[in-house]
Amino acid sequence: MDRRQFLAGAAAAGGLACVSRVDAGDDRRPLPKRRLGRTGVEVTLLALGGFTGMKEPRSAKLDPVELADAAIDAGIRYFDTAPAYNNGQSERNYGEVLARRRSEVFLATKTGQRTYDGAMRDVEASLKRLRTDRVDLLQVHATRADEDLALWGKPDGVLRALEKLRDQKVTRLVGVTGHESAEVMCRAITLYDFDTILTTFNPTPKRRPFIEKVLPLAIRKEMGILAMKVMGGALGSLAIGNPIKNDGAPHHDDAPRQAEAGMLIRYVLGLPITAAVVGTSSLAQLRVNVAAAREPAAPLDGPQRKALDARMAAAATTQ
Repeated sequence: MDRRQFLAGAAAAGGLACVSRVDAGDDRRPLPKRRLGRTGVEVTLLALGGFTGMKEPRSAKLDPVELADAAIDAGIRYFDTAPAYNNGQSERNYGEVLARRRSEVFLATKTGQRTYDGAMRDVEASLKRLRTDRVDLLQVHATRADEDLALWGKPDGVLRALEKLRDQKVTRLVGVTGHESAEVMCRAITLYDFDTILTTFNPTPKRRPFIEKVLPLAIRKEMGILAMKVMGGALGSLAIGNPIKNDGAPHHDDAPRQAEAGMLIRYVLGLPITAAVVGTSSLAQLRVNVAAAREPAAPLDGPQRKALDARMAAAATTQ
């Protein structure tokens, strides 16, 4: 399937396209935007995640470069990636598009390093793969539950590198990501003055502490709040049409029940966040995601979110 076919609204994949009641059509306007906390920046409320399909090498089955081009054409103006996604393959795929279309997107990447020197090397390599001299957001990647967060702010720590890169205008903003522990994410954003936080929100009981603890603190700090694991991560096992079991990684979610992909996006957009970072493995799935975000009444309200919380928490006998 080429991008023209995608934008014309043809074909479905994996049973996902049938969940959308809204046709993304050939609308190339940017999606609605939201303010990224106190930064003054606005970004589209849906971002293309760099894991899932974007980390794969180009093949006859899936062309991530085509996927990223299609995302821009469909209205997404926010790309998220990381060097850890398949040893830089995600960044290389994005780089093919950014070499032509850098001005069209807000670009975020990450570093998994925790030292000054390590982070500097990491970012230099990322820029080469991304084929750009700047990003909009650099994030400390994958905060672990057992981290000694005090090390980040030492003279030889990762934050000194990111602050210097911000001073040099290699990045505009500095953020933090993590999904292992709500408590450690609260400690991280209390200890340091990050611009953004990318953490996990979805209607499973496992992610309830992030909504109840991390979200209110991030709001008080006026941070840009970004949602990941919207469909459970990896294989997207919370969404109808995807495998009910995820890939076995402890930070990806299985659920006794599934929901429509569009409903999961509408769930997180109903929270007081800036954007949902959602990966996809096909053009048809991308179309569903964009349609859900573009719908004027897209976000779920409080009672609707509670109903989905209850459904996803219930032990299932049938779907």
